[in-house]
Amino acid sequence: MLDNLSKYDVVLASNSPRRKELLQRLGIKFRVRTLLGVDESYPSDLPGEQVAAYISRKKAEAYRPTMSPDELLIAADTTVHIDGDILGKPRRAEDAVRMLSHLSGLTHQVITGVSVFTAQRQETFSVSTDVKFATLTDDEINFYVDNYLPLDKAGAYGIQEWIGLVAVEQLNGSFFNVMGLPVQRLYTLLKTF
Repeated sequence: MLDNLSKYDVVLASNSPRRKELLQRLGIKFRVRTLLGVDESYPSDLPGEQVAAYISRKKAEAYRPTMSPDELLIAADTTVHIDGDILGKPRRAEDAVRMLSHLSGLTHQVITGVSVFTAQRQETFSVSTDVKFATLTDDEINFYVDNYLPLDKAGAYGIQEWIGLVAVEQLNGSFFNVMGLPVQRLYTLLKTF
């Protein structure tokens, strides 16, 4: 499948192990290339649901000057939204505990923005998934933070990890979007290149 991509050198602009795994599972031959210091800021008046797409496009734009004519670049960004707040990646364990306590017992949105760039074409989209968390105890939150890797994940959790098994009561949308890459939507777009 996706034989149309054989004319491209496909580049994933991410070090995320989850994004690498999901792209591999699509059967796409790709390589990873990352730039240090890409600015991930966004305008303070940008509506929250547009932030992930804005940042993914900004990431892809940072690569444009170094792209070769045969490259197809995939960049992504994931944000977690609750009560009008955007939860990024926690800086410390205390931040992760605070974020997970905020998510406990409530529904939040996970939005992943994806940008696919070639020399001739630039496409950006985003996908949103509603995730309802069960009420978590302090012990459960601390166990997860102490035993897993919440610091490299938006909202301080990975749905594919222990916390996803015990906290996710309901999911409305793409599971893989919550992992960090809405592969069905990406696959559909890549078929058109």
